[in-house]
Order: sequence, then structure tokens, then C-alpha cells
Amino acid sequence: MKFAQPMTTTLPAPAPRATVSAGPAAHWASGLLAPLDQLAASSSQLIVNHGPRFEVGGRSYFLPSYLFLGPQDGGDPLRLGLFAGVHGDEPEGVHALLQFLRLLVQQPALATGYLLFAYPICNPTGFEDETRYTRRGSDLNRLFWQNSSEPEVRQLEEVLTTHRFHGLIALHTDDTSDGVYGFVRGATLTQHLIEPALAAAGQILPRNRQPVIDGFPARNGIIQHGYDGVLAAAPGTRPRPFEITLETPKAGPEFLKRTALVVALQTILTQYRQFIAFAPNL
Repeated sequence: MKFAQPMTTTLPAPAPRATVSAGPAAHWASGLLAPLDQLAASSSQLIVNHGPRFEVGGRSYFLPSYLFLGPQDGGDPLRLGLFAGVHGDEPEGVHALLQFLRLLVQQPALATGYLLFAYPICNPTGFEDETRYTRRGSDLNRLFWQNSSEPEVRQLEEVLTTHRFHGLIALHTDDTSDGVYGFVRGATLTQHLIEPALAAAGQILPRNRQPVIDGFPARNGIIQHGYDGVLAAAPGTRPRPFEITLETPKAGPEFLKRTALVVALQTILTQYRQFIAFAPNL
């Protein structure tokens, strides 16, 4: 099946860095999230819905959450979950997802037919500490659907169960890779989505075409197996959503890494919308 190329867009410049007060009222991500929260205050399509608070070492944290209401096209909206920052030392995906949301506010037609649920910082203490693990020493991306008591995992599992997404996209960074690549799971159409996404990202950064990536057999930058306990739909979910993890290399200019992920996200939205439109004729 051939798909049309995604529309060309002008990416927004990175948001200005807000000043974070050192006083007790300042929260850990105020400087990062404030520009987007302020943008949402004047937008009818971007909604802020930060998750319940939890405490770690006497400090209060939450999982930032945004909902973007794309223009509707007459059908039932497609629900996608977008996740970043599961590992706290991978800020590229965090900034890319925030940049993508700003792009959608500027060009909402990119999200026509979608409800996009975005969770840009899934590991707030790790992000604050610039470490892969939470402050309690947990790798969240090995704990999903493992009866974990970690508050971040429990909140995200509730999100995954409640919204029953049509698709999940997670953004990560790999410090052992020299190019972009991805993991696929779930619905059979998933590979038809990740191939054009990697092709688009590959116009900005090299594509990892090694036969083994991160210890798994790979073909043209696509891995069909992965680790247990990663962020995914609940076992037994039917119909199974498509599940894509996009990985960018750690090395390279920050702007290019963010741009590659933003372009990949845009491409997946375009391709999935087209696939759903063609599906009744298949």
C-alpha cells in the first residue's frame, strides 16, 4: 500500500526558558512547562491536566499531562498516547514532545481526527536528577504490568487502561546507537507506520541499519522484539493498539534530535489517519 507524503510544516522555535523561582513555592518543572501551560490558557484545543501528586523524599511531584483536541472529521476520534521521559536522562524526547504540542497549536490541522494524550515527563525525579532511574532507584520501563507499587507506573497504567488508546508512541534516546531506530509491537499495521516515520527522521539524522541493535535482531532500524515490562497496553487488551518506541542517538545536535522526533510523530499521524481511511476498502 502506498501512502502520500506528510505535509510540509515549519517547526516552531524552542520555547524561551522561563525563570524558575528558588522559593518554596517553585515546583521542579515550572521553568520547562510554564510556556506550554501559558499557551494552553489561550487555546481551545490544548488542555492541561497534570496528574495526581505524589511525594518522594518529602517533595511533591506529578506527571505532566496534556490533551490536544484535533479538528474532527466526522468519524470517531482516534486516541493516541504520546509518552516521553520514562528515563530521566533522556531529555531529547521530553523537549521534542513539548515542541510537537506547540506545533499542533500553530497548525492544528496536523491532528485532524485525533485526540492526543501527551505525557512528556513520565519520570519526574529522574528528569530532575538527570538519571535513568527514579530517585528510588527504579527503572520504570521494566515495571509495567508487573504489579509495581511505583506511583508513576500506577498512574500510567491507569491512563493506559482508561483511555484504551488506538496507538502508543514512546520517545527514547540510546547512548549506544549512532542513528535513529525503533521498536514495534501490537497491531499488525505497526510496521507500516514506523517505516515511513524512520524514513522521515532519517532525512535529519542517520538511520541505524545494524543487524543487531540494543542486543536485538533488527532490520532497517526496526526491532520486533523488546524488553519485558516496557510501557505498553495491558496484557490481553483487544483490539491491540499499535505500539511504537522511537529511539534517537545520544550524540548529535539537540535541535536535530528534537526535529527528527517531531517529524517522525507527524508522519505517524499522517500515515495512521490514511490507513484508517483506507481500511473499509481493504
